[in-house]
Amino acid sequence: MKTKIYSLLLAVFLVFTACLGPASMRAPGYAPGFYEGSGRGLRGAINVRIEIVNGEIADIEIIEHRESVFPGAAAMEELLEMVLETGSTDLDAISGASFSSRGFLEAVEYALGKSVLQQSFSR
Repeated sequence: MKTKIYSLLLAVFLVFTACLGPASMRAPGYAPGFYEGSGRGLRGAINVRIEIVNGEIADIEIIEHRESVFPGAAAMEELLEMVLETGSTDLDAISGASFSSRGFLEAVEYALGKSVLQQSFSR
């Protein structure tokens, strides 16, 4: 009888852990506002401005870059859409534009880092 109770309690615990665990491990939302970040592309700095609304990335603007139109700038535009769609910078670089891709994602991550810092200071 005790074994069945322990088994039932363990099963309930595992269900709650599975359901609640990922949500509690999620990163907090970002502080609202506009943030700028910079990354290094193939031909120099890539500067972006992101807008955070309701804790999520609402818009990204590429302010300045010196990458070639193709494939560099085209890859950055594609990644921009993917970041807005997924809300994440955990993306692979675009083939043929690795440096531009990494520089763009680095710039967005830097801007997001400012948002997280802003949020932690405002608490």
